[in-house]
Amino acid sequence: MMVLDRQRMDPALYRDAMSRYAGHVQLVTTALGKERRGVTITAACSVSDSPATVLICLNNSNEKNDIFFNSGIFALNTLGADHQSLADAFSGKTQLTTDERFASGKFETLVTGAPVLSDALAAFDCRVIEIKQASTHNIIFGEVMGVRYSEPKPALLYMNRGYHAL
Repeated sequence: MMVLDRQRMDPALYRDAMSRYAGHVQLVTTALGKERRGVTITAACSVSDSPATVLICLNNSNEKNDIFFNSGIFALNTLGADHQSLADAFSGKTQLTTDERFASGKFETLVTGAPVLSDALAAFDCRVIEIKQASTHNIIFGEVMGVRYSEPKPALLYMNRGYHAL
């Protein structure tokens, strides 16, 4: 039996290639008791419409993300082109506190208690149904318990290490 020697992909090379991949900018939020957290991501997608399910990918080496793995809820908020400063606030590019980050947008709750951005292009209020660890990230599957969407407007995308509107 012959075993092939797999070469590991250089992480920098992989990141450079992935920078050419356009991703919709999303703000994922959660709450546990009085604690809240939000993170700007592009790693999210629909899984199924029956039952309505989405997934998000979050870095599991950041201790601040533990709230997502323990709360049992999250909201996936799809950002519009007019949300670029909000995306920056939750991306870590700024040194804002959690309260300052949440003060940069208007948030409310729908079903689960996760913070939902009031003027998101679309917001999916989810209860966690499964978490899978995959290397440096956890994949969190959420059943959509509530949804809200706004009037159509340009979307915020991230590609070539910068924001774009579509």
